[in-house]
Amino acid sequence: MAISATAIYVLWLREMKRVMRAKSRIIGALAMPLFFLAFLGLGFNRMAVPGMSGGVQYIRFLVPGIIGMSLLFSSTMGGLSVLWDKEFGFLKEIMVAPVSRVSIVLGRIAGGTTTALGQGVLILCISMVGGFRPRGIVPLVLAFVFMVLISTAFLGLGLIFASRMKDMQGFGIIMNFVIFPIFFLSGALYPLGNLPVYIRVLTYIDPLTYGLDGLRGALIGVSTFPIGFDLLLMTAISLVMVFLGAYFFEKSESA
Repeated sequence: MAISATAIYVLWLREMKRVMRAKSRIIGALAMPLFFLAFLGLGFNRMAVPGMSGGVQYIRFLVPGIIGMSLLFSSTMGGLSVLWDKEFGFLKEIMVAPVSRVSIVLGRIAGGTTTALGQGVLILCISMVGGFRPRGIVPLVLAFVFMVLISTAFLGLGLIFASRMKDMQGFGIIMNFVIFPIFFLSGALYPLGNLPVYIRVLTYIDPLTYGLDGLRGALIGVSTFPIGFDLLLMTAISLVMVFLGAYFFEKSESA
């Protein structure tokens, strides 16, 4: 069955309406990243951080990491909406519609990506009010591309877990065990070069490492890997995650 643009749009629009009707959800999603940005950024801004290249102030180093943090948490927890729809029967109504499963997955990912991207942009705008400045318009557009890729990749991951689970409480607990190691191993809060070698190896298998590295390279011009490498790898990771999310989603419904 062909991909339906109408189905993707309808599911995207539903997610947008849900977000706009739940203002507390937006505030709650922004609270923790802003606390991290305020207390860590202002608290350590005057300190010399080992491994920081180019004399970059810590708060400038931190802003891309906090944006990535918001994208990570918002995107992976987006899988919770699948379990919510399962519990209240909405998912069954979608599944009997004459549209492909891929269209359903793409619609959910489009809605979740837009929501996560909106939160990332809000954090960036708040950071700019506080004095943070991107390097220019073109790097800013490239940063948006990385934000979309990060959101898409981890929405796919959240969908994979949601497709294999039936309990909303269990999903939250399991995802916390997944999210926090991904976040702390990504170099969001400190340069990767400061980590011991045996831990640094783990950072290389963390997808968020490359998304944040590219985001940081675009926004402040400091990156561990070439930005082109980060972009290609994150694009590949996002495509794989979308494919796996669609695969496990279809398997869960056909089981």
